[in-house]
Amino acid sequence: MPPQLKVVALALLRIGLASLAAGAVALWVGVRWLERNKLFYPSRDITVIPRSLGMAFSDVTLTTSDGVKIHGWFIPKGPGPLASQDLTVLFCHGNAGNISNRVEKAAILHKLGLSVFVFDYRGFGKSEGRPDEQGTYRDADAAYLYLTEKRGIPPARIVLHGESIGNGIAIEAAIRHPSRALIVESAFTSIVGMGKRIMPYLPLGLFCTQRYDHLAKLPHVGRPVLVMHSPGDEVIPFEMGQELFAAAAEPKSWLELKGGHDSGFYEAGEAYPTAIWTFLAQP
Repeated sequence: MPPQLKVVALALLRIGLASLAAGAVALWVGVRWLERNKLFYPSRDITVIPRSLGMAFSDVTLTTSDGVKIHGWFIPKGPGPLASQDLTVLFCHGNAGNISNRVEKAAILHKLGLSVFVFDYRGFGKSEGRPDEQGTYRDADAAYLYLTEKRGIPPARIVLHGESIGNGIAIEAAIRHPSRALIVESAFTSIVGMGKRIMPYLPLGLFCTQRYDHLAKLPHVGRPVLVMHSPGDEVIPFEMGQELFAAAAEPKSWLELKGGHDSGFYEAGEAYPTAIWTFLAQP
């Protein structure tokens, strides 16, 4: 090759490599922005309290292992078919709103005779800080220690219950801490899995730092699992719920919900509390 052509070829190669590098940086920055701004939708407004639905409760403030103060409500059990078992549900909510948007669901659990501790991750409601995956795991650790150390609840009487992105937090807690059972409600397989459905041609696995990899972790939980999902879920595909159920180890149970992502528990009617009662009534 003539020297002049070699110079041109090297220049083009450098330009191509620079363009690729610039594209990779732009993709990395874009994924970071999406993770920071689109993964969580916290609200600071507390719109309803448990007393609004006739439930007594304690206002709780905890400090996480990295010094963040988080807020929650402990709701003592009501009369119901599971009251004699003296179980407490540690409820990990979804990525939007705050605990005040879960009071109606807490009331269903309360009516079953279950105590409920629902807490806000950092950045939600009255909790300090800003949410990210590892931070939410620390928040759940603090909530779990509150139940076991401050309230003296035996691990064998704690039920971990996740909702949407909260499933990743509940599943991680189930791996880190002993408990009675795990409830997985309206869950995706992973953040990368969800991203690939939207942007199938991008190598998101190389760039995502927020994983919430439910599918990889669920088989290692090692306790009874109830998986619930609706075919009408407009946010998380029903097939993902089926995939998670297939991956879960025995013993496991399944409930097909009805309606949308946020209304499936309500539109399922009595099937929802009945499935939880049947699942937790098992020895």
